Amino acid sequence: MHTEHNAQAQQAPGQDPAGQGWGRELRATLGLAWPLALTNLSQIALVLTDTLFLGRIGELPLAAVTLGGNLYFIALAPAFGAAFAASAMLAQERGRVSHHMREMRRTVRAALWLGIPLFILLGSLLWNAGAILLATGQDPALAAEAQRYTRALLWGMPFFYGFAVLRGFLAALERPAPALWVSALAILLNAVLLWLMVAEGLGFPSMGVVGAGLSSAIANGAMLAGLAFWIARDRNLSRFRLMGRLWRADWRRMREAVAVGLPIAGSMLLEIGIFSATALVMGWFSPMAVAAHAVALQVASACFMVPMGVGQAATARVGLAAGAGDVAGVRRAGWVAIGLGGGFMAATAAVLLLAPHSVAALFLAPDMAETRTLAATLLMVAGVFQLSDGVQAVAAGALRGLKDTRMPLLFAALGYWGLGLPIGLGLGFTAGWGPLGVWIGLVAGLAVVAVLMTLRWAQLTRPGRVALGEWAAQAG
Repeated sequence: MHTEHNAQAQQAPGQDPAGQGWGRELRATLGLAWPLALTNLSQIALVLTDTLFLGRIGELPLAAVTLGGNLYFIALAPAFGAAFAASAMLAQERGRVSHHMREMRRTVRAALWLGIPLFILLGSLLWNAGAILLATGQDPALAAEAQRYTRALLWGMPFFYGFAVLRGFLAALERPAPALWVSALAILLNAVLLWLMVAEGLGFPSMGVVGAGLSSAIANGAMLAGLAFWIARDRNLSRFRLMGRLWRADWRRMREAVAVGLPIAGSMLLEIGIFSATALVMGWFSPMAVAAHAVALQVASACFMVPMGVGQAATARVGLAAGAGDVAGVRRAGWVAIGLGGGFMAATAAVLLLAPHSVAALFLAPDMAETRTLAATLLMVAGVFQLSDGVQAVAAGALRGLKDTRMPLLFAALGYWGLGLPIGLGLGFTAGWGPLGVWIGLVAGLAVVAVLMTLRWAQLTRPGRVALGEWAAQAG
């Protein structure tokens, strides 16, 4: 399955004369999703570890990492868009089987080339994080500390992007495990570096937020190097010769990646942006509100990484079936993934609703009682939107497998910014509900997006729809 010869000798994914069946699809999706989900958790664990270390120092460093981290993930949206577009392209190319090694190699190369202009543009944005935060009305001391963090963190951005592209390549081959093991080692490396540079391990003076940013950047570099080394050393993966003729730009594939990836980037920017805008709004209340928001957001983000991984698996499974021209396989892959993502988030919702104070206590020192109480309240609200957040993430991933990215962009604009933010601001300030009202607005926005995404998937894959020609055209 992992070599060129036996991959071509086997039937393409989704082409099963007897019908794969829902049980087989469930097993295939689970086998692909859990390493992807754990890999995503490892990504959030880098920032989460920063939060755990800095939360013990004080509210200002914690708030600075929260605001700086939000800007960082906003800046990453175009990079995510390009990487996810490449993942969808790679899955469909493998689904078509014929000459898939050559086609996949060219797509990886084109995606890596896109990283150069992306880093120049996005790195310039993060370098001036302080001015951006001041323009949004943040406290000058908080803005300055956040800029120190982003200027250290941004050097890991090109490494993370390269890692994301290679991870998409492995997902299309249904071999996600190497990315997981490399990410797990990066978490340990990040923790050691934080202990040395932030927590004054071995007597070194604390570098504060700068040390936190540098530790994450170094960990991202180690992740890319480790995954590239793994691919080069693997007998089957090395046959793709991904770095072969790397200097040759494939402009057609780059244009396709941009065309598919821009709406994805826009959707992610709108989603990340609404949470980041919420963090900025918290800064208008107080540093305590920002710190409480940071805890609730980190927990919600950690939970979100699982349906995000299921959504990535859905992109691969749907893309493989679409490339192979299997309409029934496309439908099964998407609905199985949506059910898995929704089921997991329903379980996390129960935890957050039943034990919010215990979760908040993991992040905040005992003497921060008021902040703990507010964080617990926001965690309960996060529990309410878990199900809709998971469903919309997986449905978006399934739609990416069909390269359907423009309508999800419109849904995100309407749900997050047309409804969620205005409702949150109205409840938070006009109604006087404070931070709680802002988070209730997030619940409303996510619910609308989840419903629209699911209806879109149902429309495109409903029985009897003549969609095979459309998917074949997109795949070709």
